[in-house]
Amino acid sequence: MQSSLPPLRALQAFESFGRLGSVTAAARELGVTAGAISQQIKILEAQLKMPLIMKDGRRASLAPAARPYHELLSSGFDKLRRAQGLLAERMEDREVEISGLPTLLLKWLNPRLHRFSAPQGTVSFRLEATHVEPEAQFLNRMFRLTYGMASEMHPHRRALFHDVCFPVCSPEFLARNPDAARPENMGGLPWVDIDWGPAYAGIPRLGDWLRAQGAPLPRAKPLSVHSLSGSALEAAASGQGITLAQHSFASVDLRLGRLVRLSEAAIPMPEPYYICWASMLLENDVARAFLNWIQSEARVD
Repeated sequence: MQSSLPPLRALQAFESFGRLGSVTAAARELGVTAGAISQQIKILEAQLKMPLIMKDGRRASLAPAARPYHELLSSGFDKLRRAQGLLAERMEDREVEISGLPTLLLKWLNPRLHRFSAPQGTVSFRLEATHVEPEAQFLNRMFRLTYGMASEMHPHRRALFHDVCFPVCSPEFLARNPDAARPENMGGLPWVDIDWGPAYAGIPRLGDWLRAQGAPLPRAKPLSVHSLSGSALEAAASGQGITLAQHSFASVDLRLGRLVRLSEAAIPMPEPYYICWASMLLENDVARAFLNWIQSEARVD
């Protein structure tokens, strides 16, 4: 048994010859001369210490003893070719896969995706809304949109924007409670809270905004508490009360008139939102174009 594998070029020349049936065809496939193919097969024969081809006049073919060896070798090269094909398909893939925090995808990314113009044709998007950060190896095929320190676990990251927060409510709620636009009155009105959980204890809430304005804190418990900012915004849009909205999440509803901004005063989020990825992902030209585009979109805000 050989202690080491023969040279890859010799194996490749032999595999191509046995599959195609001639030195000339193998040379054409591999882009070398017929003499180079013959030389590599001789190198392989010398290392294996066995004849690999036999000649019948001017015609050469696999030696009977070499056929089982070629069959196994050919199956290995076939897997290599298929692996390369899959990689090439991924590099040419016209789909962009994005994992992201649910409200970030729903309220910030979704409304602007139609503005992305892919190089050389159309592109489709696959969006996965989840709070769970994907394992690093998955970022070779998808982007991750996330917040704050969670981005540090990923191979590459870039800050997209640093958001600000302000109180909002529905037009109907404001019509019923015209004093809601005054900070000193907000603490006595129904309100909707947002709680992302203990890992995000520093995320501002309505009481933080009121404190920053020197206004009284809410005097009663919130009408409801939501783990998703998007869910809290929907509750506010339905007229349930006041909530502290992030600009990036509320901008479309404000523009459509579903929500009303109650004050120009705003407080900042503690950390930025990020886009994250792994190096291999950017070997795809569509992925590179998307990364450039989303960063330009974030600058518009």
